[in-house]
Amino acid sequence: MKQRGLLLVITGNGKGKTTSSLGLALRSIGQGNKVLMIQFLKSSRAYGEIKAAQKLAPQFEIIQVGQDCVYSPDDKKRYQCPACNFACHVNPKNPSKKDRQAAQDGFKLAGEKIRSDQYDMIILDEINYAVDYGMIDVESVLKLIKEKPARLHLVLTGRNATPAVVSQADLVTEMLDIKHPFQKGMTSVKGIDL
Repeated sequence: MKQRGLLLVITGNGKGKTTSSLGLALRSIGQGNKVLMIQFLKSSRAYGEIKAAQKLAPQFEIIQVGQDCVYSPDDKKRYQCPACNFACHVNPKNPSKKDRQAAQDGFKLAGEKIRSDQYDMIILDEINYAVDYGMIDVESVLKLIKEKPARLHLVLTGRNATPAVVSQADLVTEMLDIKHPFQKGMTSVKGIDL
């Protein structure tokens, strides 16, 4: 009997949501599974997981959709992106038309990949942000969750997961921000943040 796929939500204000989902991906790949990660709001090739996915292909694939990371220009003290210096970040209060379209195109692609039943795990990285910013409708996400193949593990990451999504999840982890080098003015560290 095949095992039922789980819906996992990784949310919260602390660091480690994407990192945690990458750990799940690595564990799944180690069990012979095929994993896809779709990264919403990201397009930077500086992330270490992009380079790792190339080495783990075809078992692991990452598709980026969007305009780089989720931090606003106001967060410079917290996060410093060496690739873009915040020029291309999503405005959470008023996402651009281009950002909205990229998120919606990414969500359409996610639906196609989920319905294809070609993967054992699909990670929708930062999708909770896209919902929170009004770029993707939560009802559409809930519908997609219901449509997923029974065997598929679906992982949703990003801050501010909606209560409606959380209530559907089999597992919810909230990352808590207790202490981080960004608080002391450090910028991103390769292999930790990038």
